[in-house]
Amino acid sequence: IIESKQFAFDDELNEWGNSPYFSVTLSAELTLSELLKHLYILIPVLDDEKHYWVGEDEIEKLLRHGDNWIPEHPSKHKIVSRYLKKQSSLSKQALKQLKVDEVQVKDIQDNDVARISDTEALAARGETRLEKSIRLNDLRIDKVVSIIKNKEVSSVLDFGCGEGCYLREYLKLPQLNKVTGVDVSPSELLKAEQRLRVDRLPERVRDKLHLLQGSLTYFDKRTKGFDLATCIEVIEHIDEERHDAFKASLFGYAAPKYVVITTPNIEYNVLFKNMPVGKLRHDDHRFEWDRKTFKKWCNDTANEFGYSVEFDSIGEQDAKYGAPTQMVIFEKIAKP
Repeated sequence: IIESKQFAFDDELNEWGNSPYFSVTLSAELTLSELLKHLYILIPVLDDEKHYWVGEDEIEKLLRHGDNWIPEHPSKHKIVSRYLKKQSSLSKQALKQLKVDEVQVKDIQDNDVARISDTEALAARGETRLEKSIRLNDLRIDKVVSIIKNKEVSSVLDFGCGEGCYLREYLKLPQLNKVTGVDVSPSELLKAEQRLRVDRLPERVRDKLHLLQGSLTYFDKRTKGFDLATCIEVIEHIDEERHDAFKASLFGYAAPKYVVITTPNIEYNVLFKNMPVGKLRHDDHRFEWDRKTFKKWCNDTANEFGYSVEFDSIGEQDAKYGAPTQMVIFEKIAKP
């Protein structure tokens, strides 16, 4: 038996309506061990957000705690899909071992993707509209692809790949035999898979593409061994207190020969029409750096991890405020 009661935002301000939080009471006659097994699986499923990497070892956990009740549960497909962060290959493996028909998983994943936060979607569209008049995203893609073409690299890792718009262009480069995208959001990776039409790609192209769910602030052995890494319009989404972890993960652990980073130039914002003073380009941006701060961060990072830096910019230069996007290319300094 499940009983739930939704909390009000404020008991004295009824016009504020209800909060997103509930008090939930579960009642059943079962052993404590059985209850804990259900909760172990269902809490992250209800939350729909695991904050660590999900790999094949999670299948073993799912089977250990759910093999005696998940196959009979009316929402078994959704439970498996969400517990494994909507990764199709893992969900299929788990359902096969649970002896459950996997047909419904794709529909469930598509529905979950459609439920992405309205706030996040609106914010992203706002940034796109803001920069569309100067074709900034197209210019960024052209610039980054040009850099890759002019480097002797055969593998590229895109940190914070999102929907895969850069991956799509990387896959067109014949010099690359490995193209990998990493993102913390499973829903973004699902959109990338759909946008890239992975199931329709020629086999030789599909074989060099890899989509990985992972955090940019944790060490992940899957990110090692790449010639070049890109981090395009991503760092401004990372809380500044997490930057040391981000740098250690990218420059210290993954340590590719080249790293390309782009980020907004906050000085240029005054030139965007109808943009309120003091507002950032995206509601999820934790900050936006001016050119001096960006260069200091890059130089400090290069000195700390043994890289050289080459600065560039993207978009038309304004004499006073600079270009809308600032960019840096890090190159690993060869040891004597």
